[in-house]
Amino acid sequence: MIAGKIAMYRGALAACLLLPVASAANSELYRYTNAEGNVVIDHRVPPEYVSAGYEVLNERGVVMRVVPRELTEEELANRSAQERLEAEALEEQKRLREWDESLLLRYSSIEDIEAARERELRDLQIRVSILKSNKRSLRQQVETYQAQAADQERLGRSVDAAHLTAIADLQGEIESTDRSIADREEEIDAVRASFQKDIDRFEQLLEVVELRRSLASQ
Repeated sequence: MIAGKIAMYRGALAACLLLPVASAANSELYRYTNAEGNVVIDHRVPPEYVSAGYEVLNERGVVMRVVPRELTEEELANRSAQERLEAEALEEQKRLREWDESLLLRYSSIEDIEAARERELRDLQIRVSILKSNKRSLRQQVETYQAQAADQERLGRSVDAAHLTAIADLQGEIESTDRSIADREEEIDAVRASFQKDIDRFEQLLEVVELRRSLASQ
């Protein structure tokens, strides 16, 4: 019975793949990952890659449908696993479509994305510079209080509580500033990574446009 379900599932996937190819008027393209792990965009998905799942793209390269990977025999035996996989595919379809549409709405080229990245990084780097400047000022104040405390000790006097409290407070501010600097630097790394993902994704959208032009010229 499981073998029969697998055959039906494979048949449905094959039908999804072959129908668009059979129609010359269909404008859909497909994105899949090949055996080398490379993302490929083409007017068809080779049969050997259908079972791994693929994405269906419209004329702008926006994801219109995500076809999930083929279920294993064990997963097919568990109906809840199949339903979960289908739900995950729908959620991924929604996420990718919204991402693609957002990129196309905000940017016209890779250069636009790079310019937006540099603006955001510049703002964060200015904040880091301000924090580092504040930290230098705090250190100078600590050194001043410490020098005054040392002078009192050399004169045989006890260091007054106000100096000790001021030094402790300033050192606490320095530690807090260090944490803020670390947070901003982590944010800078996250911004770089996020924009790089946008650039990689936008390049895929451009690849769809170029491929469609190539197919049209043929």
